[in-house]
Amino acid sequence: MPSITIVSGPNTGDYYPLGKRTMVVGRDEGCPVQVTDDRVSRRNVQIRFDESKNPPQYILLDMKSANGTFINGRQLTGEIELVDNDEIMVGESKIVFSVQDFKDRESALSHYKERGQRVQPTLKQK
Repeated sequence: MPSITIVSGPNTGDYYPLGKRTMVVGRDEGCPVQVTDDRVSRRNVQIRFDESKNPPQYILLDMKSANGTFINGRQLTGEIELVDNDEIMVGESKIVFSVQDFKDRESALSHYKERGQRVQPTLKQK
């Protein structure tokens, strides 16, 4: 089941399986994914499952947040289909979307750390 994992910011380590429900990420206590980051809007971004697409997709939508939402370093201006390993920035918090099925938050974090080590540039010594 696809999921999101918060990999940096005040809620580092939080892990949320997505299922087919709509998830709202924000600072408000009523949000399914609460991020206690002062630069995150009360209702910052929405992730929804769209079964009408073939194949079904997860869609990311900025909810007119004050500081914006960034996907892979670019500001989100409309809505976009999420793909494996997309990095979502809200405030000072980074959230990673994954299509892999993890048994728990530790395995999700471990996967992110391993993936991060694989894409580290190699430094050449002179």
